Amino acid sequence: MSENDVRRLAMVRVIHTVIYLVMAFSTFALLFAGITGASGLWLWVVIALLGTETVVFVGSGLKCPLTALAVRYGAEKGNVFDMLLPERETRYAFRFFGSVMVIGFLLLAARWTAKIG
Repeated sequence: MSENDVRRLAMVRVIHTVIYLVMAFSTFALLFAGITGASGLWLWVVIALLGTETVVFVGSGLKCPLTALAVRYGAEKGNVFDMLLPERETRYAFRFFGSVMVIGFLLLAARWTAKIG
């Protein structure tokens, strides 16, 4: 692996980790809004972030495109191969955060429907 690939892989890992943390925060913010009815510009930002992430994820065949990029720059499967977080912290992220996001959207939709009706 070249020195450039090592730097690129490190950058991919940092970017992937930051995106993961922002998306995790956004998912819980959505759930918070669904439970409490809180809203504001921040909620629309959260919805836009989660919507974009969903489109990218689905468009990439339910695989994160940054994982493929990490492999391209020399990452090997194993502990923390595409992020800076331990695998035990991210192993079930799709199922967990996907479920929390759906619940958050359903609660939010129920609140908005109740206000309209």
